[in-house]
Amino acid sequence: MTQPTLPLNDGSQIPQLGFGTWQTPAETAAAAVSAALAAGYRLIDTASIYGNEMGVGEGIHVSDVPREEVFVTTKLWNSHQGYDETLRACDESLRRLRLDYVDLYLIHWPMPRLDRYLESWRALVRLKNEGRTRSIGVSNFQIPHLRRLLDETGVTPSINQIELHPYFQQRSLREFHAQHGIVTESWSPLGQGGALLRDGQILRIAQKHQKTAAQVVLRWHLDCGLATIPKSVNPARIGENFQIFGFRLDAGDIAVLNGLDNPKGRIGPDPDTANF
Repeated sequence: MTQPTLPLNDGSQIPQLGFGTWQTPAETAAAAVSAALAAGYRLIDTASIYGNEMGVGEGIHVSDVPREEVFVTTKLWNSHQGYDETLRACDESLRRLRLDYVDLYLIHWPMPRLDRYLESWRALVRLKNEGRTRSIGVSNFQIPHLRRLLDETGVTPSINQIELHPYFQQRSLREFHAQHGIVTESWSPLGQGGALLRDGQILRIAQKHQKTAAQVVLRWHLDCGLATIPKSVNPARIGENFQIFGFRLDAGDIAVLNGLDNPKGRIGPDPDTANF
């Protein structure tokens, strides 16, 4: 089936529903990616720090899906920030993935204490100009970090990939994205620990639509205009997460999910103080 895409500010398109590989072991990454592509996913998300780029690349290569139909994202790790270091890190990721280019290369964290993300961003602009990545963006950037990129380089990220789920909706950041043509992509879209999937209000919506709680939450991301990258190594769950295109949430459902927002609901590191 043809799944929806979102337009990027550089003229490219990103599939709205992707497959995340965070915490996917290197030895199972190829099988997981192969299962995801067979299920219909066309966006595969990895990162150098995940340690599974080789497995992800293998899963792409053994798939019957042509390379040009797969949108591949990887990310620059914190210890490789800096202009020259970023260029080398991207080449190493391409080598591990066995690809000539990626579709999206991201700065994984701003790491303001290092104060090197501006140099790294300038390197990403070069990588895009040279064709080693089709699009460039960031991950976990806050509004001040984004403003600095725009003000000092004039180049707007295509995407900011951030923690986002019904318990932590980042509305002011999403509004800034919308004002500047930046696509919001959700990581940990189902939260962590299963609390969202046990939420009584979500379960009632799931029963109404005869869907799982996970399918309802992922549909919420799509209906809110977000790209999202759920992860799983279970083939049945991988397929289940993709079966969200045959229904839509109504305005009442959306209102219920929107009402779950908690400004203190962050479960991952705070980008302003993260130190790793």
